[in-house]
Amino acid sequence: MEPPDARAPRLLVLALLLGAHPGAEAEVRLSVPPLVEVMRGEPVTLDCTPLGTHDHFVLEWFLADRTGVRHRLASAELQGSELQDKMHDSWGRSPPYQLDSQGRLVLAEAQVGDERDYVCVVRAGAAGTAEATARLNVFAKPEATEVSPNKGTLSVMEDIAQEIATCNSRNGNPVPQITWYRNGQRLEVPLEVNSEGYMTSRTVREASGLLSLTSTLYLRLRKADRDASFHCSVHYRLPTGRHGRLDSPAFRLTLHYPTEHVQFWLGSPSTTAGWVREGDSVQLFCRGDGSPTPEYTFFRLQDQEEDVLKTNLEGNLTLEGVQRSQSGTYGCRVEDYDAAEDAELSKTLELHVAYLDPLELSTGEELSLPLGNSTAVNCSVRGLPTPTLRWTKDSVPLGDDSTLSLRSITFDSAGTYTCEASMPTVPLLSRTRSFKLLVQGPPELRAEEVQPKAEGSWREGDEVKLICRTRGYPEPKLSWSQLGGSVRDPPHIQNLLKPRRPPQSPRGPLPLSGPSTGFSPRLPLHLLHHPRPLSP
Repeated sequence: MEPPDARAPRLLVLALLLGAHPGAEAEVRLSVPPLVEVMRGEPVTLDCTPLGTHDHFVLEWFLADRTGVRHRLASAELQGSELQDKMHDSWGRSPPYQLDSQGRLVLAEAQVGDERDYVCVVRAGAAGTAEATARLNVFAKPEATEVSPNKGTLSVMEDIAQEIATCNSRNGNPVPQITWYRNGQRLEVPLEVNSEGYMTSRTVREASGLLSLTSTLYLRLRKADRDASFHCSVHYRLPTGRHGRLDSPAFRLTLHYPTEHVQFWLGSPSTTAGWVREGDSVQLFCRGDGSPTPEYTFFRLQDQEEDVLKTNLEGNLTLEGVQRSQSGTYGCRVEDYDAAEDAELSKTLELHVAYLDPLELSTGEELSLPLGNSTAVNCSVRGLPTPTLRWTKDSVPLGDDSTLSLRSITFDSAGTYTCEASMPTVPLLSRTRSFKLLVQGPPELRAEEVQPKAEGSWREGDEVKLICRTRGYPEPKLSWSQLGGSVRDPPHIQNLLKPRRPPQSPRGPLPLSGPSTGFSPRLPLHLLHHPRPLSP
């Protein structure tokens, strides 16, 4: 029988109808709450109020046990305007029952053992007798939910339900309910034993009167449960129809299941095209989807025979400083004797080692040619995959052929030429080889034109900068002369010349010579000079 909703309390009013006779008083009516709900430890006051006006009555409180037998707890008699109370027996309760000045039964701290029916009886002499019962429910929130998962390894190959975990809820009242969850979804398992799944429950009343509940879950496991998260929840009731929930920590199971699939791949460093560089350390990874971790055997196929390289439980194989001779077919096999007969437990892959040998040029580090000659320089290389060649001069691209053709060379052709080999599919694998071209020939002279002053000519004492540039091989040497004679303090490539006042002012060219390989070209520079007028 469900108790009335405490959120809409009703007072039980009982009356004893007296037999009709002359001078009968009004009937006795009582105001008693039929249901009182409190939390354990809270104070309780059970009200019993006679309605109407009575000059005299006796009020008694009884405790009804589970068999219906009543035990008197207290009584009070109205004499005049005061109630004279008397406690009879607390029946071992501590602290004992009390009766207040209004005849209400007081329980200082509600205990689980107080969950009883309390009967109030009022005798009003000729007015008759009335009684009413108050039901007291005491609630206790359980302790934190505890779960004890199975710590062993559970096999998915078993065709029966296996013990998963035990959930414990201690010291609550009334007895709570335990539900089980997998990945957040409630498990609808029966209490009857079967091969797919069920649960068992056991309730224990503690010495305190509180209730403890234990639930054990049994399930037939599948491979999909390897990543499943399980937990249990305790649902308990509170006063006024409220409910609470206490979840246990989540847990996972350790499962044994056979290997069905194997993955085998090349780890870093490798390119998108699957190449590894010669000299690098290469890692091979093998993984099976069985549990516990199986044993892995790595091998290399040579002449259709397996050359075993390593066996371990990690599934990793490292090839230190791999060489081009190690290119070929590598394999991994999972040693799982519980696997199905049709399971593919072996995988292979191709290891491609990229290499690039030093470049070879058809000339040495320096190439000296006379001005106007032509030549061709060849660049050869060995590598895999096939490398790409290109020529550059002073970092300027010239072409993508293995042969560099130089025709009718000039002094501008001199410089450093570089052959570069690279592999677009293998980053960071490249080599270069360079040579220096020297162009032999008579020096070329070039003078910068001397701009006159604003007045149109230079005057004695003016400072004049004469600049002459030359190039050739071997390195030219510059010298300056004036009217067939040498200039004192020969200047460097850039010099400052100050014309002085000679007996005869120079009006002709100022020659510049640059001897080189027995050939001395001369380049005249004309400087117009006007003497300053003499003071009178």
